[in-house]
Amino acid sequence: MIGPFGDSKDLLGPWQWSRYANETVTFRQGIEEQGVPAANLLLEEGCKVEEPIVGGLERAVSAAEQADIVILALGENSEMSGEAASRMDITLPKVQQKLAEAVVKAGKPTVLVLTNGRPLVLDWFEHHMDAIVETWFLRSQAGYAIADVLFGNYNPSGKLTMSFPAHIGQVPVYYNYFSTGRPVTESNKHLKFFSKYIDGSNDPLYPFGYGLSYTTFEYSEIRLSQLQMNVSEINTANVTVTNTGSVQGEEIVQLYIQDLYGSVVRPVKELKGFKKVTLAAGEAQEISFTITESDLAFWNLDRKYEAEPGKFKVYIGSSSRDVKEASFEHLP
Repeated sequence: MIGPFGDSKDLLGPWQWSRYANETVTFRQGIEEQGVPAANLLLEEGCKVEEPIVGGLERAVSAAEQADIVILALGENSEMSGEAASRMDITLPKVQQKLAEAVVKAGKPTVLVLTNGRPLVLDWFEHHMDAIVETWFLRSQAGYAIADVLFGNYNPSGKLTMSFPAHIGQVPVYYNYFSTGRPVTESNKHLKFFSKYIDGSNDPLYPFGYGLSYTTFEYSEIRLSQLQMNVSEINTANVTVTNTGSVQGEEIVQLYIQDLYGSVVRPVKELKGFKKVTLAAGEAQEISFTITESDLAFWNLDRKYEAEPGKFKVYIGSSSRDVKEASFEHLP
């Protein structure tokens, strides 16, 4: 275990003022609780959150070379988040990046465990880590909870409530951006005069609603109860979700809706509902969402919250990016 958060109690975040912070369960304690003998756990801080330690980098690399598996416990301290704590550069502090680059050269399976209060730019880690566990500030029992996930005692099901940019130049990046007059598509992405970057994709590294599990899920196509919907009617959207992996898992099924032609510009999609379902390995279950007129409404130029007639798209999937889609028409 390498990094400034391996044996740190700074896991509560900036919005706590209790006198019990010193009782926080550290990541090291969580690993030890799993029955790992002390002789099998090599612990090196490597560096402080923002400062190097004399000889720390060398000791960390030596520990990595002796290990079978490396856990990199990196991130931000509590003072780097919260009120009056914005950052211009949302990458990990350079001293931690240097530590990670040196440790990876040992060639061992490496898991990044993050403690942080905001989305970070993780493009390098996406390409060099075998796994990434986002823990945020997980509070007083953090060490036990993280270890339960890493040792497979709990199958994670969390989904991101914000997008993670691939590069700082994408900020602000969010899933419900407005439609533009020149949207980029597969057919025009090689052309210049469209709403895109000239040196990379518009897509975030990890989109809103994204999250992995120790199993995998497959979605069927969407089945709508009707393709035309009157004002007083309810439309039902159904999908079949199948656990295609080898262990039980929980999936958060997400419903998004897009108004294709509003009197004012509308987002490309908006989250309108979600359901959490537990599926055994190989099990399939039908998930239903009801769509009413209120799900289609927005504040218009007349300062009225109402739905307009026209065409709508329905998206259902595991994140705002990985979705199936269907269409229906809302009649006047």
